[in-house]
Amino acid sequence: MGSSVDAVVAPRGVVDLRGEAGAEFVAAYPADAVVVVSGLPGAGKSTLLRRWSGAARVRTVDPRTVHEACEAVMPAALPYAVYRPWARLEHFRLLRSSVRRGGPLLVHDCGSRAWMRRWLAREAARRGRELHLVLLDVGAATALDGQRARGRHAKARVFARHRRGLERLLAAFTRHVRSGGPLPTPEASSVLLLDAVSRSRARSVEFGTENATR
Repeated sequence: MGSSVDAVVAPRGVVDLRGEAGAEFVAAYPADAVVVVSGLPGAGKSTLLRRWSGAARVRTVDPRTVHEACEAVMPAALPYAVYRPWARLEHFRLLRSSVRRGGPLLVHDCGSRAWMRRWLAREAARRGRELHLVLLDVGAATALDGQRARGRHAKARVFARHRRGLERLLAAFTRHVRSGGPLPTPEASSVLLLDAVSRSRARSVEFGTENATR
């Protein structure tokens, strides 16, 4: 850990770091936690996961990896839409086997599908594991800039669908933080809310760490 990191954040319940500047921090989770990083396409999920998985040497499940693996064995002229169902099935198989395998796990997911979180939470709970969420709230304009920077663009209708789902979820979290209403994601042991500033402060992740400032 670098000397510039002066805090360890071990989320429980909802931890809202949106709008908070400051020093870098380490996100700490139980040793066998399943941590799902969610946000709009282009929000910086892959960048954060690469940073975290590289520092902690933790397995990561990313649907893009499965997409590329399927694409590599398919004829170049065959549209992805034709074999998308197979790619999604392979992604679910990989998720399930990774959860069953045990040990810390990082998962890349759009976060707009409640059924996906619930399914993953059930798979984790069957093995005595906790599901934790990291939700990136960077706004549509920043996410679109991120897509342009990486040279990959989600289809407009796909982006709009994810945007609607995430905006509803983030609005529910904001109400929860302000008024203490029902937790929007009861299947999750914690939710860490980050914006573009606090996302850049999340230097690394640790599993099995107990001491924390939050």
